[in-house]
Amino acid sequence: MNGSTMAIGERTDAVDVTSLIETDRVHGRLYTDPAVFEQEMAHIFYGGWVFVGHDSEIPDVGQYVRRTLGREEVLMVRRRDGSVGVMSNRCAHRGNLVCIKNQGKERYLTCPYHGWVYDLEGKLRDVPYPDGFAKDKSEFTLRALRSESYRGFVFASFDKSVPPLVDHLGKATILIDRACEMSPTGRIRLTAGWSKQRFYANWKMLPENDTDGYHVNDVHASFAEAIDSQYDAAVMGNETAIRSETKDWGNGHTELDFSPTYDAPLKWLNTTPQRFPEYTRSMLAAYGEAKGNRILRNGPPHAVIFPNLFLGEMNIVIFQPVNVNECVQWHTPLLLDGVPDDLNGRIIRNSEAAMGPSAFLLADDSVISERQQIALRDRADWLDISRGLNRERVDDLGVIVGHVTDEGTNRAFWQHYRKVMTADTRAGIRPVARSA
Repeated sequence: MNGSTMAIGERTDAVDVTSLIETDRVHGRLYTDPAVFEQEMAHIFYGGWVFVGHDSEIPDVGQYVRRTLGREEVLMVRRRDGSVGVMSNRCAHRGNLVCIKNQGKERYLTCPYHGWVYDLEGKLRDVPYPDGFAKDKSEFTLRALRSESYRGFVFASFDKSVPPLVDHLGKATILIDRACEMSPTGRIRLTAGWSKQRFYANWKMLPENDTDGYHVNDVHASFAEAIDSQYDAAVMGNETAIRSETKDWGNGHTELDFSPTYDAPLKWLNTTPQRFPEYTRSMLAAYGEAKGNRILRNGPPHAVIFPNLFLGEMNIVIFQPVNVNECVQWHTPLLLDGVPDDLNGRIIRNSEAAMGPSAFLLADDSVISERQQIALRDRADWLDISRGLNRERVDDLGVIVGHVTDEGTNRAFWQHYRKVMTADTRAGIRPVARSA
């Protein structure tokens, strides 16, 4: 013994990830090495912007939801001035969780261990038996994270020096715009409740898979046989006949764009305008004939916002890493403001069919991801992601476009991952020596 011990989760054997990521292949060690996972916590989940939630989840002052950023417990809170803040869910006294419920509404936040009371900005306001507490209350606050939002989507970072959120989102603000513009008011609601699925697989397999159009024919064959859906034309069938595309929007944000295959309004919902005439009329009134019809035809995005947000058409998904071999996926239906209840009812039913506990798609994806993790666990080797390199093009927006079965989205994810993982960060894991 040298007089000190390792802090939990501390690693000193930093991995050179640049040697594990090339243009057309990545090394399997990226999914299985605990040291790589620790670096991801520091550089990605603590040092950059991470999606926390939507402001529709906390409409009233004092409402909060619990979330996990990396492995850190945080609270998204509606403050007294109406703004949304994100703060640590850890008492500044002895480190206990302040809020136990997944969501709630409080005038003040009170730690259940010793009764310390914080206001909605995280400032310490009261302690029991104050005569025995001689320190200044201003020294004790719930740690505030830097937080910003775009169209109600709230992101946070432990690094106060991180560049503005709009820099991180870049051109991908268009994707969030498209999700919000499915509503005639431009607002969405994440109020149907969250479900979770535990994957015994590395977290990166989830965003990779969600914008991978190459696996659909094989992994989801039973879904295609049982259900006639919009995906039949969008991602299944003959390679030359499929018109859907992959898109690299920059900064690790990726998309499977199914809209080229939709030849009629509401095809993306597997229905027709005649079924929802009130919705159709309100969209045309809100956006005008040309844009309204384009939205109704093209539908919502199927896209990943790096690192942990999936705009899964009419679902919102959060990827939560647990450890190098385990993660949790949270999902909720993307409900629309200002539409008839029967339309949101259909969205909920579709969400259950795709991602619910007895659904086709989520079960297929979880099994295939866990099999990959098993296959890589001992002797990981190089994994090829070269498909489509020979036929990529750049569109007028500067977006890199490929065939829907190509691996341009995988390459986009990994090249940005490499950039982030080699950048300096102030908000990561620091070596901590402890006395033996």
